[in-house]
Amino acid sequence: MKDRILHKAADMFLNLGFKSVTMDDIANELGMSKKTIYAHFSTKLKLVQAATFHVLDKINETIDKVCSANHNPIEEIFTIKSMVHDQLKNEKSSPAYQLQKYYPKVFQQVKEKQFECVSVCIADNLKRGIRDGYYRNDIDIDLITRFYFSGNMSLTNNEIFPLKVYDISMLKDAFLEYHVRAISTEKGLKMLSNILKK
Repeated sequence: MKDRILHKAADMFLNLGFKSVTMDDIANELGMSKKTIYAHFSTKLKLVQAATFHVLDKINETIDKVCSANHNPIEEIFTIKSMVHDQLKNEKSSPAYQLQKYYPKVFQQVKEKQFECVSVCIADNLKRGIRDGYYRNDIDIDLITRFYFSGNMSLTNNEIFPLKVYDISMLKDAFLEYHVRAISTEKGLKMLSNILKK
């Protein structure tokens, strides 16, 4: 029962937003009483927290799978972007921005956990990219990892990139192209060009 509530809540939060979805809405969708939900999650905050970490765990599993699939480094980061974007339901409701605005403590916890996962993956991606000749060997791996993470996080900021003006998928593609161009060798730029043509 708890898992069923968690799955449905996560789905609704991603599709409709953290603020607009009420406990009544979730109860109605599940065909159960609000009391049943409160028996498992005593407040909406606790449900938001559990649902958010549930989604984050799924995303981290996806990233781990992609990273163990042995793509070349440039294909890898574009594949991760695409798969995570699908999991986040195309970020229609701007979930990261809403989480930060209405549940800042949960957002901070998520950001810290996400950085742990992403930093390992991106640092490894950069090392392999240097080793295989796709990325320049003079880049600072720690600094570029932090640039990547902070840049990626800023894309979901509605004040900087309003959803009415910027499509999130287009933004993420543009950001990845910017990232790869900044660190690539000629070989990396040729690979990037091939990926962008697809």
